[in-house]
Amino acid sequence: MAGARAAIRYAKAVLSLASDRKSAEAVNNDMKLIANTIVESKDLSDTLQSPVISSSVKKAVLLEVFKKSDKTTLSLIDTLVNNNRIDVLGQVALKYNQLFDESKGIELATVTTAIALTADLKKKVLAKAKELTGKNVEVENIIDESILGGFILRIGDIQYNASIANQLNKLKREFTLN
Repeated sequence: MAGARAAIRYAKAVLSLASDRKSAEAVNNDMKLIANTIVESKDLSDTLQSPVISSSVKKAVLLEVFKKSDKTTLSLIDTLVNNNRIDVLGQVALKYNQLFDESKGIELATVTTAIALTADLKKKVLAKAKELTGKNVEVENIIDESILGGFILRIGDIQYNASIANQLNKLKREFTLN
């Protein structure tokens, strides 16, 4: 992944600056918005990656789209444009969110289910994840109908697969070995 090391460095620097300015939470919200917007908008993503579009145009677009952002976030955009690294903005945003969560002792858990999690089930998953990690956990629900039912829980390097598709595959392997 090109620019990953640079993204980490920028994210650490922005987190440090935002913490000093007591605006780390606001910048975290901006970074979530930036990351989601870049992922969801192919036009914006293509604009940031394009070598044909000038830096000044990219900066103008970003300042218009994210004009209500914290001044630390706007300063990051300015710095990335000046250093010709604006193409790593999405990676910086994701890394910032990750570093911010780590600094607050929050772990991200992804739960893959065939249907959307209900509030009651989400509460149970949060309790189980907190029990496994000993940390506060935020749950991200990914819907994948191919697992048929059950769930797959991922927390950092830990994965717990309780999907119907996984259980069917285990049975299939058992029958083919015997």
